[in-house]
Amino acid sequence: MSAPPPAQPRNPLHGLTLEAIVTALVAHYGWPGLAERIPVRCFSVDPSISSSLKFLRKTPWAREKVEGLYLYMLREQRRAAG
Repeated sequence: MSAPPPAQPRNPLHGLTLEAIVTALVAHYGWPGLAERIPVRCFSVDPSISSSLKFLRKTPWAREKVEGLYLYMLREQRRAAG
């Protein structure tokens, strides 16, 4: 019997799916803004959530960039809010 994973209260990515992250980024930046910040074809050529997820699940470096941009977006939103 394995122990449950430790809680990560300080990790804003904890419990989020990749789909939720990509959806939030698209809502915030739009596909063109996302393609400008992370220049990969899945964001610039006929973009969709499903094609992006397929690519990001197979490409660790791109997934890291997406997660990093998401964290940056959260920081910017926090700064703007107050």
